[in-house]
Amino acid sequence: MYENQQMIFEETGPDLYPYLLVNIGSGVSMVKVDGEGKYTRVSGTNVGGGTFWGLCRLLTGVNNFDDILTLSSQGDNSNVDMLVGDIYGGRDYTGIGLSANTIASSFGKVINTSMEPSDYNPADIAMSLCRMISYNIGQLAYLNAKRYNLPRIYFGGFFIRGHPYTMDTISFAIQFWSKGEMSAKFLRHEGFLGAVGAYLKVPSLQIFDGSASASEAQACFVERFTVGAPVTGGEVRGPAIGSLSDKVTWVEKFIAAAQPITETAKTEHEQALQQPRLYRSGRSSNKLLSRESPQNSEALLSRLGSQPHISLNVGVLQYTPSSQPFPLLDPRIKYDPSTTDINNDPEEMSYWIEVLMQGIPTVVEKAAASEGNTSDSLRRASTFGRVLDMHLRRLSAEPGAYGQLGLADLFELREECLREFGFEDVYRMDKERENAAALEALPDLLDEVDKLDGPERLLALIQGSLAANIFDWGAKACVDLYQNATILEMYRQARTKLSQRPWHVDNYDAFAAAWFSTSAASDVGDGHWGGAAPKSSPPFKRVLMFVDNAGADIVLGMIPLAREFLRLGAEVIMVANALPAINDITAAELRGVVARAAETCPIIRAARDAAVSTLAAAGGHIPPVAGALPESSMAQELPVARGQSGHATVARPVVRTNPSPRRLLPHATDFEDQPETPTTAARKGMFGESYPSLWKDPRLYIVSSGHGSPCLDLRRVSAEVAEAAVGADLVVIEGMGRALHTNYHTRFRCAALKLAMLKNAHLAERLFGGKVYDCICRYDPAPVQSYLDDAPA
Repeated sequence: MYENQQMIFEETGPDLYPYLLVNIGSGVSMVKVDGEGKYTRVSGTNVGGGTFWGLCRLLTGVNNFDDILTLSSQGDNSNVDMLVGDIYGGRDYTGIGLSANTIASSFGKVINTSMEPSDYNPADIAMSLCRMISYNIGQLAYLNAKRYNLPRIYFGGFFIRGHPYTMDTISFAIQFWSKGEMSAKFLRHEGFLGAVGAYLKVPSLQIFDGSASASEAQACFVERFTVGAPVTGGEVRGPAIGSLSDKVTWVEKFIAAAQPITETAKTEHEQALQQPRLYRSGRSSNKLLSRESPQNSEALLSRLGSQPHISLNVGVLQYTPSSQPFPLLDPRIKYDPSTTDINNDPEEMSYWIEVLMQGIPTVVEKAAASEGNTSDSLRRASTFGRVLDMHLRRLSAEPGAYGQLGLADLFELREECLREFGFEDVYRMDKERENAAALEALPDLLDEVDKLDGPERLLALIQGSLAANIFDWGAKACVDLYQNATILEMYRQARTKLSQRPWHVDNYDAFAAAWFSTSAASDVGDGHWGGAAPKSSPPFKRVLMFVDNAGADIVLGMIPLAREFLRLGAEVIMVANALPAINDITAAELRGVVARAAETCPIIRAARDAAVSTLAAAGGHIPPVAGALPESSMAQELPVARGQSGHATVARPVVRTNPSPRRLLPHATDFEDQPETPTTAARKGMFGESYPSLWKDPRLYIVSSGHGSPCLDLRRVSAEVAEAAVGADLVVIEGMGRALHTNYHTRFRCAALKLAMLKNAHLAERLFGGKVYDCICRYDPAPVQSYLDDAPA
C-alpha cells in the first residue's frame, strides 16, 4: 500500500481470494480472481497509460515516459483544473460533502482564459492528466469491486512504475470513492506483471502445475540486486554489461556522477513526498518549473536531465527448483524470519545500514588480501566497496526501492555484492587458521568433558557452545577482541564467565529436564562407545543443528554438543551454509573439519562412517526416521537385483519430503534387521575399520542449507535439509545471525534450542534489555500433538 507518503509492505495471507486485479497498461483490464487459476475479466477501459502518455506527448512535447512521470510530480493542477472552490467562491460545498479542492472539471479552467496552450506550464498539464486518468481508473475499480463484493483491489501495469505520485493519486481515489473503507494495493513488480506471468507458463516450471502450495512455489524464487546494464532515466542507454571486467569499468567510469546523487537522494525524496499534500491544499510547490520557466520542451528536458541517475536496484529473479520451505515450521503461525522489522522502523533500518557502511573498509581489505592483493583483486575490491556503498545509500534514501527487505536480506546484500565482483570467500584464510588452532585443542576438551557425569557434562557442553560463539568476524566487538588475545584465550575467558548463571535468557533447566527424562544419567559403557553408552532410549531421535562460525565456534562448541547427542544414540544432521558468508563455515569446510575431528574421536568416526555408508546405500539420500511418514507413503516393494557376489540386494528409490505417489526410501531402522551378508560385513569405514553392523550406529550427516548468508531464512532451504527434517524431533539453531537476528520467535513442529552470544550492544539493548556478551539459551518444547493435528495442511 501507499499511505501518508510511505510504502507499507504487506504479505498475502490465506484470505487472499477473491480480489480485483486492475492492470493498467495502454488500456485497463479489470479481472476478478476467485482462486488459483480461476479468473474472469469483468470490466476495463480504453483510457489508460497509453492515453496519459499520448496526450502528454501532444500537449507538452516530452516523449520519455519516465520524464513525463517526473514532470507530473512538479506541477500544480489547480492552474488548469476547475475546482469546487472555483465555482463556489473558494468555499466547500458541504451540502453534498465536497471540499473546495475537489476537482470539478479536469482542464475546466482553461475554457475561460485567454492564454495560449504554449503559455501553460507543462508540469501543470502533466499533473492534471495524471490525476484525471488515475481518478477515473480508481473510480471504475472501486465500482467493480463493489459490484462483485471484492474486499481487495490490486493494481499492476507499467503505468505505475513504482512512481510515488501515481500511487498516491490512485490511493486517494480509492479512499475517496469508498469513503475510507477500502485501500489500493500495489504489486512489488507491477510493471512486469505480464512478463512474470508468461515466465511461469514455461513448461519446465513443473512446480506450478497446481500440485505445489504457495509457500513451496515461493521457496523457488529469490530476488537479487546486481549491477545490470547502464540505466539512466528509466532506459538502458548503452550496451549491456557482459563481463566482470566491463562491470568494474562501468562503475569506475560513472562513480563520479553517481556519488552526488546518492548524497542528495534523501533530500530529493523527502521533498517529493511532501508535494502531493501541498498540491491538495492548492499551494504550488513547483520550483523547478515556475510560471516564468522556459516553455519549450528542450529547455524542460535539459532541466529534468541536469541531475543524472544511476539505477543499481535492478532485481534479478533467480529460480532454484530444488528449494523448499522448511517442513518443521509450525503450520499454525505465519513465518517471518526477521526478529526486528526494519521496514516499518526507520531508526532500525538506519542503524543497520550504518553498521554495514562502517564495515565496508574492513571487508574491502579482506577481499583484496584473500586473493593476494594483486592489482586485479585490489581493483575489484574497491569496486565492490563503491557499489555496496551506493546500494546502502539508495536504501537509506528510498527504503522501499528494494521491496520488503528483512535484516537477513540486508546482510545477504553484502555477500551477494562480494560474489558479484568475483570474491567467493574473503575470510578463507582466517577460517583455515582458526580451524587448525581449535582442532589442536579439541582432544583435551573432549577428555575434560568425558570425566564429568551426565548433568555436569550437559551443562559444560551448553556453556562451551555459548562461549565458542564469541568468535564472529561480523561483529565489531569481537573483531576488537581478536587484536588482544588468541582464540583459545578468548574461549577460556568466555567459558569462565558463563559458569555464573542465570544467563540473560536461561531455559537450560527446561532443556536438561527434557534431556534426562528419557536418557540415562549414568555412564555404563559397552566398549564400542569408549565407556559411554546410554542405558535407555535417547532423549531425541534425530537432531538438526544449524551451525554458525568456523574455528572455535564449530570445533569447540557445536562438534562436542553433536558428539553428546551421538553418544546417547541420536542421529545428528549438521546444517551449514552452501556459500561463504563472513567467517561462517560452509558444508564443504565442515566435512573436512569433522574428518579431522574423527581422527581422534571414535564416536565421531563411527557416526560419520555410518552416515557415509548409509548415503551410499540409499543413493545419496537421508532415510527418514522410523515412523515419521504415514504408511501410505512408505516405499513399495521393489524387485530384487543380484549383486556381483550373488547375494540379493534391494534397490532403493529416492526419498521425497512431500507425500506423493512416488516410491520412498525405507526408514532408517529398516536397515538394522537385514541379515548380514558378505556385502554388508565387508564394508569398511573411512579409516579402514570394519563394524559388525553399520546400521546400528548413530549417524552424523552434514548437509548444505542452500544459503550464503549470516542469517537463516527458513522460507527456502535446500532439498537436502527438507529431506533430513523428516522425523527430526529437535532443531538447534546457533549464532546471533541465525538465532537472534532471525528465528528468535520462530516456533516449530518439534522442540527447539536456540543458543547465541550477544555481540552487538544495540541489539542486546533493543531486544533483550541486555548488554554485549550476554548469552541466550532459549528452549521451546514440542507443541502438543493435538495442536498440530488441527493445523491446516
